Amino acid sequence: MRCTSDNPKTAPHSDEQKHPSLGSAKLFGNVQFIYELILAQLELQSLGAAFDMTDEFSSFTLLNVVDNERLRRRVAYFQTINGASSDYSLISRKNRTRSVNQYLTHWMYPYKGKFHPQMIRAALNIIGLESGETVLDPFVGSGTTALEAQLLGVNCIGLDASPLCVLQSKVKTASHEVARNIRAYCEELPRLEQADVALENAALDLVPSTADQRIQDFFHLAKLIALSDSVRRRKDFASAFVSRTKLMTQSIMDYDEIRRELGLSLGRVVIERGDARALPLSDNSIDGIITSPPYAIALDYIKNDAHALQALGLDTHEIRRQFIGLRGRMNERVHLYNEDMKRSLEEMARVLKPNKFALIVIGNATYRGSTLESVELIAKHANEIGLRLTKSVNKTIFGLYNVMQKEKVLIFKKDEECI
Repeated sequence: MRCTSDNPKTAPHSDEQKHPSLGSAKLFGNVQFIYELILAQLELQSLGAAFDMTDEFSSFTLLNVVDNERLRRRVAYFQTINGASSDYSLISRKNRTRSVNQYLTHWMYPYKGKFHPQMIRAALNIIGLESGETVLDPFVGSGTTALEAQLLGVNCIGLDASPLCVLQSKVKTASHEVARNIRAYCEELPRLEQADVALENAALDLVPSTADQRIQDFFHLAKLIALSDSVRRRKDFASAFVSRTKLMTQSIMDYDEIRRELGLSLGRVVIERGDARALPLSDNSIDGIITSPPYAIALDYIKNDAHALQALGLDTHEIRRQFIGLRGRMNERVHLYNEDMKRSLEEMARVLKPNKFALIVIGNATYRGSTLESVELIAKHANEIGLRLTKSVNKTIFGLYNVMQKEKVLIFKKDEECI
């Protein structure tokens, strides 16, 4: 497929007439890396603001703004707009953990390689997604894209090969809808805390099989988080289940509370098990894509979460054969990974609407002592199938230093299709 465009742009911008509005946009104190400053500037541009950066690099002077209120409600990297707290500032305060990036339900389940929520909110702005439009994450993982899209009123379709990823993503985005019902079930937690609760009965002792599926999913995930604490931290399962369930309940109540306080119109979320190489979506049906392909060729997700997958009654050997990056052995594994990545990219190009954007976060992992040039492969193949690279940003990565230290934020635009 060959594509062209008469008016290339780095990122989408509003066509509305700009009106003068002097003011300031103050960055969060934890914004400290160059890539964050670049993304902060890109989201201001995409939200219709002209600006200058101040000398201390902690704020921007706003020269022109299309819609000041919309800017305040959508930005990710800015604590205040013209002195007023941004919605993100208020949302991120709803945090029951010690990590600034694990507010609301983001913290649930210790999943390796999570997206940074603040970056994803900015990414949604940068690629120009509006309320009511639909973003796709074909490797939804822990559900960060889905949750951040939901908060901005953007609909999300999230797919993943892992049933564990599907479960945690559903719980993070749907449990707030039944928060009061879940809290009512939690009244039984003191009884469990005093009892010798068997692993397989932890959730069943609280919730009958006839309960709403969202409630069952919530307690099922609580059981898996307690299992993780038991396996990885040697904690007593029963006490871990009780404490984690209480914390999860507080988090979903926080979600429901901030939704009402800010009058958020949440986006619709659909999370399903699926294959990124064969997306169950129509051609030209998606308004934007934000994703990060798995680093499974260097990071064994199956081994890392084997205890949880087994608790779900899954055959880890069968799951391994389905995962991109875990199929095959030695050199064959690298070949299959590259081919799977190409096929996934082709599927993204197929379902993305013309003139819309796909933002892909990817790095070059190391396998058997050799660096895989995944960034170069993705960029080259994208160009061949009609996704033109419009922006590349170097990103520092945390938590995966044994696998890689840097990633690229690649922004592609699907050009107009030619006859």
